[in-house]
Amino acid sequence: MTTLLLTHPCFVEHDTGYGHPERPDRMRAIDKVLSHEMFNGLKREEAPLRDDVEEWIALAHPRAYIEWVKSARPAEGEEPVRLDPDTVLSPKSWEPALRAVGAGLAAVDAVIEHRAGIRNAFAQVRPCGHHAERERAMGFCIFNNVAIASLYARKKHGAERIAVVDFDVHHGNGTQDIFWNDKDLFFASTHQMPLYPGTGALSETGVGNIWNAPLRPGDGGDPFKEAFESRILPSLRNFGPDLVLISAGFDAHQDDPLANLRLQEPDFAWATAKIAEVAEKHANGRLVSMLEGGYNLTALARSVGVHVRALMDAAA
Repeated sequence: MTTLLLTHPCFVEHDTGYGHPERPDRMRAIDKVLSHEMFNGLKREEAPLRDDVEEWIALAHPRAYIEWVKSARPAEGEEPVRLDPDTVLSPKSWEPALRAVGAGLAAVDAVIEHRAGIRNAFAQVRPCGHHAERERAMGFCIFNNVAIASLYARKKHGAERIAVVDFDVHHGNGTQDIFWNDKDLFFASTHQMPLYPGTGALSETGVGNIWNAPLRPGDGGDPFKEAFESRILPSLRNFGPDLVLISAGFDAHQDDPLANLRLQEPDFAWATAKIAEVAEKHANGRLVSMLEGGYNLTALARSVGVHVRALMDAAA
């Protein structure tokens, strides 16, 4: 059994502009670390550009929203536009946005079908997705990649109980928004609070399917693990998912410039292994991880490296 890596060269063409933290060099830094021989066992595929991708996006976002994004696209040679103060749409952003969604769909297909011995998958994509609400782009995110993949798993494959665990330093408000009223969709998040986007309180519980575990500025590995052990993992086990997805943001790293948590690479490896254990017990190992944040290039690359290595170990 093996781990699938899905990515595409076009992800560097999503041009967010000078000084923007969510920049193309993030992909290049990850490419470099995943080229190491220790990752030779990965099965590698290109994130697809599917003819029917907008049909699947519409599971999470109204068609009017999709058309609004399409209509906002600048032409080649024009200046990028902003869908919100932080979220940039450049002339070449549309294909990366669609392929980021397509990577999630392909990952779900592969792990549910255990195609070619694939047990789990990592989608190395941009733009990221977990801040995109049903009808709103925000926080660098255009379409909610992980929520779309979850709803696709239900519609295409009949998965009944789908869980997303989000350890990005920023709360995944978009995923929470899309999952809020559906008892068969589970969302759990560790995140710094207070911090953008301002959501993620313990009191935000949806229909009993939302489990937030806010952390304080300055918290490191021990409070992070305590949040997992006391809140995230018990609720995930109790939910009993058919499929587990991870919103894998690495901006909780102590060197990240956008927040104030103090996680290190072993903390991300630990969390990945713990989530994989639940996926193994309840979901026959079916686990899809999708890249979210992480803005210090060295910390991002190293953290993705240990995350993917933990996925490979879980798949073996």
